Amino acid sequence: MSAVPIPTLAHAIIGEAHRVKALQAPAYAPEWKQWLEELGFVAGEHVAVLARAPPGHDPLVVRIGQSTFALRRAEADCVQLLGLDEDASCIVPGASHA
Repeated sequence: MSAVPIPTLAHAIIGEAHRVKALQAPAYAPEWKQWLEELGFVAGEHVAVLARAPPGHDPLVVRIGQSTFALRRAEADCVQLLGLDEDASCIVPGASHA
């Protein structure tokens, strides 16, 4: 049985509503986790990709709660989303992956 990749905001379909599951910052930029949390990317928050810039789809225009931001694809890849087979009951407030 192969592992199913955790969906991230970088791969979300434009206009599709999601909820944040956790944040996973890359080893080369651990400060991104705190920065994203300060912007409002916390477990359980509603999030959606509104647009992607052509031609390389970078950056992304993202709505989190009532705020809109431009994120680079690498930053959006830090935001893990609830899978289609998961519900919000699996979210532990304040929890995120190191």
